[in-house]
Amino acid sequence: MKDTDSEYKVVQPLTGVRILAAEQMQSLPYATQLLASLGAEVIKVEHPTRGDLGRSSLPETIDTDGNTVGATFLRNNLYKKSISLDLKHELGQELFRRLAKGFDVVAENFKPGTMERFGLAYNDLQENQPELIYLSISGFGNTVDTPYASWPAFAPIAEAMSGIYNFNRGKDDAIKVSPVGALGDTGSGLFAVIGVLSALRQREQTGEGLYIDIAMLDSMVAFADIVPNYLSLGKNPRTPSLLINHGFKIKSGEIVIQIGREHQFEAFSKILGKDEWLTDDRFGTRAGWLENLDVIQEALFNWAGSNSLIRVCDDLAKAGIAAAPAFEAEDVVNDPHILAREMLVEVPTGGDHRVLTAGNPVRMTNVPKRKLAAPPTLGSDTKQVLQTELSITDSEYEQFRSQGIVN
Repeated sequence: MKDTDSEYKVVQPLTGVRILAAEQMQSLPYATQLLASLGAEVIKVEHPTRGDLGRSSLPETIDTDGNTVGATFLRNNLYKKSISLDLKHELGQELFRRLAKGFDVVAENFKPGTMERFGLAYNDLQENQPELIYLSISGFGNTVDTPYASWPAFAPIAEAMSGIYNFNRGKDDAIKVSPVGALGDTGSGLFAVIGVLSALRQREQTGEGLYIDIAMLDSMVAFADIVPNYLSLGKNPRTPSLLINHGFKIKSGEIVIQIGREHQFEAFSKILGKDEWLTDDRFGTRAGWLENLDVIQEALFNWAGSNSLIRVCDDLAKAGIAAAPAFEAEDVVNDPHILAREMLVEVPTGGDHRVLTAGNPVRMTNVPKRKLAAPPTLGSDTKQVLQTELSITDSEYEQFRSQGIVN
C-alpha cells in the first residue's frame, strides 16, 4: 500500500477504456452510460437518418442544437459521442471494422444474427484483434439455441416471461405491465457492466479478449429468482406471501410496511398501543396477520393521525419497523436523501423543461465525478472521429455523405 494519499493518481477507474457501441433504446445505452460515468470513452454508432430509436420516444423536448429528442434517449446517453454509419452498406461496415481496431470493447444490442449479416460479429473481428472484448445484449441471447431467438424484445417482454408479473397476483387481478419502469433494460444493462468489468480484468491477466452474451430474459429470471424458488419449495408464487408487505393509507398519504417475523409484529403492536394483540388468537400466526389486515389498517390510521408520512415512518423505524412513504414523483425530486447523494442530475437541453435522470449510484472514495456532458446530437462527432481514428480526408468524408453512409 502507498504511505500517503498524495501518492495515488486520482482518476476515474475506467479512464483509458474505449467502447464502440452500435446501440439503441435502453439496455445497452444504459450500460455504456454507466461505464462512461466511470471514465470510459464511449463512441455511439447510429443510423445516419433515424438514429437511435430512443430519439423518437415520448415525452420529448428540444436538445442543445434545437432538435426534438425523446426521454429514452435523454436519460441513457450522457458523456457519449455520436457517429453516424449505415451498417447495411458495405463501406459503412468497412469503416466500423477499421474503427473497432482502436477500441477495447465493441458492443451491440441488435436482434441476434444482425451483426453476423454485416460481417461485424465477434468472430469476424476477433481473428485480427484477439484482445477485443465484444458485448451483445439481446432478448434471448446469441450463444444458445432458443425458440424465441427471432422475437423482438423490449423490457416488458423479458419481464413477463420471468414470471414476476404473476407473483402475488390474484386470479382476478389485471396484469400490471412495467411496474418498475424498464427493469428488463436497466437490469440487463447492469449484468452487461459486470460482464465488461470482469472481461477487462481477465484481459489484464491473459492478454486476450472474450465474448459477453447477455440475454434480457436470463437477466430477468435472475431478478425474479423468487418465482421459481417458491415453486421448487412447493409454494404457488401467485399466492400471497405470509408476511405484512402492504400499503396502508393514513391521513397524510400512503406508506408501505413490511413485517415478516414475530418479534417485529410484537414491536409493531406495542408502538400502536395494541399490546392485547399479543395474546389475541387472531394475530397468533402470520396467516392471521393477513386475515386481519383491516383491523391493522384501522389501528395504524388512528395511531398515525395527521402526522406527516416521514414522521410516521420515522417513529416506526425507531421501533425497528421497516416502513416507507409511497412517494409521488415530486417527493422523489425534492427528497433530502436524493438531493444529498446527487442521485438526480439535470440533463442539458435547449428546451424549457428541467430534464432529470438518475445519477450514478456507485460511489467510491478518491474517485472524481465525471463532468456532466449532454447527450450527443445525431452524428455530431462523425467527421472528427473518422478523421482522427482513420485519417479520413475532407473529400473522402464528403463522398461518404453523398452516398448516405454518414449524415
